[in-house]
Amino acid sequence: MRKEWIGIGLMAVGLSAGATVPGGARMFGNQIADAVEKVMPSIVVIRTESRQDRFVQDWFFGMTYRVPERLVGQGSGVIIRKDGYILTNNHVIDGASEVSVVLNDGTKYAADLVGVEPHTDLAVLKVRTEGGTEFPVIAEGDSDQLRVGEFVIAIGSPFSLASSVTLGIVSQKGRSIGLLPYEDFIQTDAAVNQGNSGGPLVDVDGRMVGVNTVIQTAGMSQGNIGISFAIPANLAMRVAESIIDHGRWERPWIGILMNDEHPDGIEIMEVIQNSPAQIAGLSLGDVITQVDGERVVTARDVQRAVLNRATGEAADLTLLRDGQTIHMTIMTEPMPTTQIYPPRLPPRP
Repeated sequence: MRKEWIGIGLMAVGLSAGATVPGGARMFGNQIADAVEKVMPSIVVIRTESRQDRFVQDWFFGMTYRVPERLVGQGSGVIIRKDGYILTNNHVIDGASEVSVVLNDGTKYAADLVGVEPHTDLAVLKVRTEGGTEFPVIAEGDSDQLRVGEFVIAIGSPFSLASSVTLGIVSQKGRSIGLLPYEDFIQTDAAVNQGNSGGPLVDVDGRMVGVNTVIQTAGMSQGNIGISFAIPANLAMRVAESIIDHGRWERPWIGILMNDEHPDGIEIMEVIQNSPAQIAGLSLGDVITQVDGERVVTARDVQRAVLNRATGEAADLTLLRDGQTIHMTIMTEPMPTTQIYPPRLPPRP
């Protein structure tokens, strides 16, 4: 079976007429409905327009004409600041010449692009409006505290069906699927489809814990098969706040290249010159076994541990060097632009 990854840009439970709903189930259903009502005003539909030239052959006169073509797209987003900043996926707005947003109450606004972070597939928009307008903001959850098996709610606009709600569970955390340089996906079975891209994944208390981004499909099917992935909200909000404050994400960086095939841990294959790692004294051949006291098994574990902190924050490493265990503290710095590599992005929904 061939796997496909696509950018995503109604769980129906039937009861017979005479069925009764246990009190606990009714309370849980009410809790889900309360959470949805809480977050719905902060969720937006994002509409994009772009232009591209299409070449048409006139066979009668033997000439080729260039015909401008208007392309439209749609995705989802969420308001993260009351003055109109919106978080979404980069692939939702990539290549767009015009962007507009539609609020849950139907109000439409033009929007400007504040900045993008393609390595995490995130983007920030700003509603174009008169000063003084305040918008409803989604409550932030702590994605680090999310547990496998916990119920989560996905909200967005799949197939232009605005404000659609689906329910699922956290299938796993810390997933890496090979699409982006920086991955720490939350896997869920909540039904999401094309058009859900950029919409929030929320917990049962109505707090955002993720940003719905990609789904796995089977064969030629483009539909949901119960495997979808969301960017953790903690990472997404750090990226968004950095874009708003600095125009780009200041990625925490220590400056090493790693190999996770060493039997004892993560081997350092290169230390970048003048990097925090070199300044701290890391050497080629050192083997990282722990970060901040937590065991690391793959290079992704080390990367995730570094990314889950602010620039300027220390990282405590436990290393093996020449058979001896040593401890070292490294101060993270913003990654230099010369060290940024182009991402492999999911297709646009």
